[in-house]
Amino acid sequence: MTEAFAHPTALAHVRITVTDIHRSKAFYEQLLGVAPAMDFSAHIDEPGIDEDRERLYGGCIFPLGEQLFGLRPVAPRGQRFDSDTVGLDHVSFTVRSVEALHETAARLDAAGVEHGEVTDLGDAGIVILSVQDPDDINLEFTAAKA
Repeated sequence: MTEAFAHPTALAHVRITVTDIHRSKAFYEQLLGVAPAMDFSAHIDEPGIDEDRERLYGGCIFPLGEQLFGLRPVAPRGQRFDSDTVGLDHVSFTVRSVEALHETAARLDAAGVEHGEVTDLGDAGIVILSVQDPDDINLEFTAAKA
């Protein structure tokens, strides 16, 4: 094995590209149960915002434990996510228990949000629940088997 270039201990953040910041921000606020820690979505119609890194390209960042999850609204309207192209396949969020996955499924049902089944992945030692975001990005909630 070759020497590693770096020795990371965790992911600092993940940012996904979205088509409609207002729609995506509302979805993720409800899905994650937190408000953005930084939010420049009110500036989305300002000239040059989609190129302004310091103002998060008109997007926002959600706090998740010690990590951050961001939305970057620079994709053309109408574009849809495709997990079969180079780049992101899905984003997986950890929840506290398998029971929490079932509670999440029930809350998604109550809100009318389509989702997959709570699925035991056998030898992988985890149980998952999948849901698609407004741009069809696959999101997964994951819990360790008890």
